[in-house]
Amino acid sequence: MKNPRKRIFLTGATGIMGWAGLQQLLAENRHDITLLARPSNTNRRKLKALERRTGVRIVWGDLTCYDDVLRGVEGADYVLHVGGMVPPRADHAPEATMRTNITAAEHIVRAIRAQPNADEIRLVYIGSVAQTSERNPPVHWGRTGDPICISTFDYYGLSKTIAERIIVESGLRRWVSLRQSGILYPGIFRNFDPIIFRVPLQGVLEWTTLEDSARLLARVCDEEVPDTFWNRFYHVSSGPTYRLTNYEFERLLLQNISVPPPEKVFEPKWFALRNFHGFWFTDADRLEAILHFRAHIPCDEYMRRLRKEVPALFRLARFVPASVIKTFMRRLASTPKEGTLDWIKNDDSPRISAYFGSRERWERIPDWAHFDRSRPSDTPHELSHGYDETLPENSLGIEEMRSAAAFRGGRCLSQQMTPGDLTTKLQWECHAGHRFEASPALILLGGHWCPSCLPTPWHYDEEARHNPFLAQVWHASHHSDENHEYRE
Repeated sequence: MKNPRKRIFLTGATGIMGWAGLQQLLAENRHDITLLARPSNTNRRKLKALERRTGVRIVWGDLTCYDDVLRGVEGADYVLHVGGMVPPRADHAPEATMRTNITAAEHIVRAIRAQPNADEIRLVYIGSVAQTSERNPPVHWGRTGDPICISTFDYYGLSKTIAERIIVESGLRRWVSLRQSGILYPGIFRNFDPIIFRVPLQGVLEWTTLEDSARLLARVCDEEVPDTFWNRFYHVSSGPTYRLTNYEFERLLLQNISVPPPEKVFEPKWFALRNFHGFWFTDADRLEAILHFRAHIPCDEYMRRLRKEVPALFRLARFVPASVIKTFMRRLASTPKEGTLDWIKNDDSPRISAYFGSRERWERIPDWAHFDRSRPSDTPHELSHGYDETLPENSLGIEEMRSAAAFRGGRCLSQQMTPGDLTTKLQWECHAGHRFEASPALILLGGHWCPSCLPTPWHYDEEARHNPFLAQVWHASHHSDENHEYRE
């Protein structure tokens, strides 16, 4: 007889997605829950009401301490790894971001493998769309398995990529990577950080609501989830109505806090031309078909609902002249070392090159009267993955591995594989001669390639000359005659 109550170990419970997921799990009251939280005053206040709640155990500790992680994992049936450092905080502390996010993945894998029932524990990793970098038009549609291509200087995206590889190649029997997109939640109206100007207005993103993300964490713990769900990668989104251009999103956001439209409070030259992340998904419905976590609330209606949760102070924005708001936004874009206008002012050539291409290209950005606000094609378009994807997964063999490797500019060195076995690691070689082991799942389903060729420094120009798989993405927004070597 199956135990009706499972033990869930949740990391990141005091963060935005983790807290919402925790509330969903508590409301359903179907599982016992262990939380790992740093013993800060803020966290202690936030979790105080749960310290004596039946079915809840709090481990006060840190993701970078193995013993703390081990205490959380012990007795768990599911590990929901949501925790870690995220933007904008992650952008301001790259070294801490790399250490925290990578070490946490290592500790979680090690702790699960130390359990007597390791093969029965299900690990849910929350990845990020940041792992696949910018996908501005005309390559604004994508799916899992597309090239890993981390935006320059994006240490968060880099840390999530390395952590994902650790989990996928861990040898654990059941894992899944859910690559989260941008989350819509009430606090998004208060996110005044220079990072907003690194988002290209002509780029796109497919958003997720906080409530859908919370239900996702609960649904993934249902016993009815089929075995075929595990050992895969999925994109998370709230559906087609959440596919917005970044300009459309800015307009919708400002409208719902009674601020004049972008044309009144911004200038196009304040925004980067590239080097962020986000695209529209051709495959996000796969996750919904399995877990049924979406509320199916249209995006514009959801944003109107969010508006009711905005603090009253923000509603006074309607009485503030647009010129005053624009002055504030200009100062934000001029934030020392962080703002796009500060890079221009101080001729920060590595960041100017990364986010604009060149100073000359920045100077050519048109004003609003000539700025293209049109929406790119709504017809899905998929990149090639370099092998015959019409074949059923259980028939993929060594010939498909060789084809995929050649499309990445390298070779599959293994001489044979069991058809359909995407877990057993094979031997590969990249164009630069680096030899490495990797599972077909990581390469074909996850879009990963040579770990030695990962940044830093970012040298995608050289990589794309030898790797047609990567070139599909890179050449769409980078000119072949530009030389991009980025160093701090």
